[in-house]
Amino acid sequence: MNKAPFTPQTTAMPSPDDITRETLPNGITILARSNFNSPTLSIRGYFPSGSLFDPDEKLGLSYLTANSLTSGTQHHDFQGLYNAIESVGARISFASGTLTSSLSAHSLSEDLDLVLGLLADCLRNPTFPEREFNRLKKQMLTGLAIRAQDTAAMASLLFDQIIYAGHPYERPDDGYFETVQAIEREDLEQFYRRTYGPQGLTIAIVGAVDPQAAVEAVKAALGDWVNPNQEALPELPPLDPISQAARKSLAIPGKSQADIDMGCQAPERPSPDYFPLLIGNNILGEFGMMGRLGKSVREDSGLAYYVYSSLSSSLGPGAWEMVAGVNPRNVDQAIDLMTAEIQRFVAEPVSAEELDDSKSLFLGRLPLMLESNGGVAVSLLNMERFDLGLDYFLRYPAKIQSVTAGEILEATRRYLDPEKLAIAVAGP
Repeated sequence: MNKAPFTPQTTAMPSPDDITRETLPNGITILARSNFNSPTLSIRGYFPSGSLFDPDEKLGLSYLTANSLTSGTQHHDFQGLYNAIESVGARISFASGTLTSSLSAHSLSEDLDLVLGLLADCLRNPTFPEREFNRLKKQMLTGLAIRAQDTAAMASLLFDQIIYAGHPYERPDDGYFETVQAIEREDLEQFYRRTYGPQGLTIAIVGAVDPQAAVEAVKAALGDWVNPNQEALPELPPLDPISQAARKSLAIPGKSQADIDMGCQAPERPSPDYFPLLIGNNILGEFGMMGRLGKSVREDSGLAYYVYSSLSSSLGPGAWEMVAGVNPRNVDQAIDLMTAEIQRFVAEPVSAEELDDSKSLFLGRLPLMLESNGGVAVSLLNMERFDLGLDYFLRYPAKIQSVTAGEILEATRRYLDPEKLAIAVAGP
């Protein structure tokens, strides 16, 4: 039975009327929005320094560099920095991905200048002390040893090797044990000098602060930062879809579970196919008890501990993955059932009830995405990163409501071919 369309209230949605956007002369873009219902603020940001810059033999360098930014600066040693952060109950962290590294901070609004000053100090004046470098490197190597015994993580890594073969997305951002082992402290310093700088840095500040005051605070902390040697982010090369079915398996002795990761490439986030595939993915393996996949493979057949699908889209090629954790004896049977559901998904349109339920879910949870300062800050960054426009959330309900079953079927058939699936399995 068709349901009446559900439309959330849009008066509280971020819009051009309440978002301040300004780009500084040194290349930093600032996005700010007030929320005086909370005494806190969230600061999020990204900048173009990721594993795309890493040499193959030292993959993980960007990851280790970003995680080392809070290990000491020219003005604070490791303990002094954390004492300054904890003295006001704030949180500061950095991380790295393929194309960009990110920053995150949370504090009371009255501590904006202090926290921005500490963030700027970490960004502009890191010292990478030897002792902390060795500690973080050992932690990273331990994490990689744990990853090697994780069937889900290794299946995901194998899957990326299939669908992104020969492309930078094939490589894990945190590298491999031997590549991280080869990284020296001096490598972090050189990587920092090459790739860190104000060009391309985007910062979003949301909370109990006047937007213009937030802009002025960023200017004071980072407005005079320059790095004439900052390298531009390399362009991503094109990638053709895989031309035939491919399967990779990895034996991890002693495990009682096998993990399956199968699927195909997906379009980049700005693609017009994004919304049809987003709703289609929800129907296939997310809605309720994990959609059609959950009903077929887990509920009806009892073959999986868990099963779901996920759609990841960013800049460059994305991935559409169907994931399951199963008893090793059931691997082939589970793959056959998942493939059968994929075949049905590309053969016929989704039902009107499935479509309406999924639309209601996406529209209903939109306010939840934006109920925290952090959620709004992340949303502002995505709007900037993917050039969605400051009125994106005002247009979002209509975008969701306009998707048809026919559009889902057409978009799915462009990417998901049951005869050309990438299949990765890790287990005993």
